[in-house]
Amino acid sequence: MVDVTIIGCGVIGAATAFALARYDLSVVLLERENDVADGTTKANSAIIHAGYDPEPGTLMARLNVEGNRMVKELARRLDVPCKEIGSMVLAFDEGDLGTIRTLYDRGVQNGVPGLRLLSAEEALALEPNLSREVKGALLAPSAAVISPWEFCLALAETAVKNGVQLFLNSPVTAIERIEGGYRITAGERVVESRMVVNAAGVHADRVHDMVAPHAFTTHPSRGEYYLMDKSQGALVGHVIFQCPNADGKGVLVSPTVHGNLIVGPNAEPVDDGDDVAVTAGGLAFVKRQAARSVPDINYRESIRNFSGVRAVTDRPDFIIEEAAGAPGFIDLGGIKSPGLSSAPAIAAEAVKLLARAGLALNEKPAFDEQRRRVRFKELSSREKAALIEKEPAYGRVICRCETITEGEILAAVRGPIPPVSIDGVKRRCGSGMGRCQGGFCGPRVQEILARALGVDQCEIPQDTAGSRILTGRTKQSADNGEKGGAGV
Repeated sequence: MVDVTIIGCGVIGAATAFALARYDLSVVLLERENDVADGTTKANSAIIHAGYDPEPGTLMARLNVEGNRMVKELARRLDVPCKEIGSMVLAFDEGDLGTIRTLYDRGVQNGVPGLRLLSAEEALALEPNLSREVKGALLAPSAAVISPWEFCLALAETAVKNGVQLFLNSPVTAIERIEGGYRITAGERVVESRMVVNAAGVHADRVHDMVAPHAFTTHPSRGEYYLMDKSQGALVGHVIFQCPNADGKGVLVSPTVHGNLIVGPNAEPVDDGDDVAVTAGGLAFVKRQAARSVPDINYRESIRNFSGVRAVTDRPDFIIEEAAGAPGFIDLGGIKSPGLSSAPAIAAEAVKLLARAGLALNEKPAFDEQRRRVRFKELSSREKAALIEKEPAYGRVICRCETITEGEILAAVRGPIPPVSIDGVKRRCGSGMGRCQGGFCGPRVQEILARALGVDQCEIPQDTAGSRILTGRTKQSADNGEKGGAGV
């Protein structure tokens, strides 16, 4: 029987695994998909919020401000792209001016550093491409942008390096109480565990109901986005918000940590937490709303549309608690925005609850959090030459848009959590993130990954299991014994 099992390896599950990996414990991390960060964590605004929005006194308020600081420190230590660029909430009328004053007061109560109320002239001086209809703004310098999937991956990789067992393709279908803990059925795997952390995102209510009386219901809310080419990345320098409403923080316009521009999201209730469809109506709404803030976005430079699903529940705050009648079963539910910003602080709360439930926390004598990733395009000419001489694969550029080399892909395959899909490589290395979105490099990544993993190319999906690209080899390639040829 293991000490703790964590269900779900999005950023919340990964942060909890990272936090527990410091202690002398046996920890299992279960993820239903074939990779980590493959749900809401890979499809969000990638913002580390400052913390002025949540109501003072809530878990969201406290953990957002704590998490903002913790995320930046972890990103620095784990070599994750993160930039503190600040955010602005725009006011367009007297009502909005009242709202940003309220947000300012709320932020001061929550302990957000450096908040300032700006006049229209000051806002436009900072951001000349804003609408001339702006009447004022709230500036929050501590807001940041991050690579959310790489942050999750870095936390999970470090946890695995320090002894956490990660099992992918392991959807939890049943949990039963047994003497001293719980028996968890996850795909074909059965795990017996003293304690459980439920970090199942939009499905956390269903996981909770497997062991305890119904306590909360998830009402999934889908948000759709435009991702713009880097030609639009300098249109604004801050995260640009409109005043929040009942549906969330509204449509934003923001630079990304990779130099693109992201625009969105809307908020559309959906019945299925896995419904990540992109709709013409949703994108049209995003476009109309974004034009209020930044009128001159060139949507001909859009390189991708995507959507993610928020874990909105019937309770207004984060749900971080031991389930009633289920000792040692910790729910981390309703982790909508600012969930990414709060992730490490939420994990710290989960560890406290586990300790209160009887988990002994004895720190390991050594904890390895050394993580450095080679980003070939960021090296000097001398560094590139030395690396190529040592490992020639770094001299072969596979993704032309982002200058990603074969060496980087092979390094990812040798990592603690190897990719098994083209998008898994994309999340680790950046291949396919450029203007052509993998149109050129996708087949080459597929071939390299198949060769490195020792499997047929037909076994390499685009992303999740079943997202097949090649369906089989042609008769000619089969006769020739070639692995490369395939029919679609």
